[in-house]
Amino acid sequence: MATTTAAKLLQAQGFGSRKECISLIRRGIVQIDENPVVNPDLEVDPEAVRFINIKDERWPCFSRLYLALNKPSGYECSQQPSHHPSVYELFPSQFIRRGLQSAGRLDWDTEGLLIFTDDGPCIHSLTGPKKHVPKTYRARTEKPLTSDLIASLLQGVLLKDETEPVAALECQKVGDHELELIIDEGKYHQVRRMIAAAGNHCVYLERIAIGNLRLTDLNLSRGQWCYLSEEQLAAASCRN
Repeated sequence: MATTTAAKLLQAQGFGSRKECISLIRRGIVQIDENPVVNPDLEVDPEAVRFINIKDERWPCFSRLYLALNKPSGYECSQQPSHHPSVYELFPSQFIRRGLQSAGRLDWDTEGLLIFTDDGPCIHSLTGPKKHVPKTYRARTEKPLTSDLIASLLQGVLLKDETEPVAALECQKVGDHELELIIDEGKYHQVRRMIAAAGNHCVYLERIAIGNLRLTDLNLSRGQWCYLSEEQLAAASCRN
């Protein structure tokens, strides 16, 4: 059993530098699994700790973070945004300190499902070009949808500055101005550009699923996040 000190545990969870975590403990505002901790050098088993309480706020203790976010429009998927607030502002600051990153991005005006983690191999398994993890989008178009447009998206359209056509894996009309389509690539503005190349204009776009993980399964309002279970993470990466 590999142990660590209480101060190092807090630091690993993103609650500050080692000096800051020692201060938190000495102030008497830290509990580990509801046990008050006043000694920063107290030896603990990090794998056995379930919760850390700081100032009466409870945080689950995880060696790695796996989160889902229902991204609202108006946020950039960057920690150094150019023109809009950062999507990272929607998370607790300790998550950012421990290296939280998005597994893929959505444009600032696109909403829907994003996965975040501090696990590099997991990010690769979800975003690597050879992994072909499908993503499902719902798009609203300016002009009414036609059967020819749906057929074009399924057969493949040529995007500007591309040499090969790109096609949707699946595409279906769900309303006069709404369609759902699935892609397994991540080209710049891909869905919007595909719809434009097929002769229409996308006025609203939402990612509703990653792999077999659907946004509706998570019951998240816009701007809300949640922890992902192992089963949900496996569904997102299409692992059995």
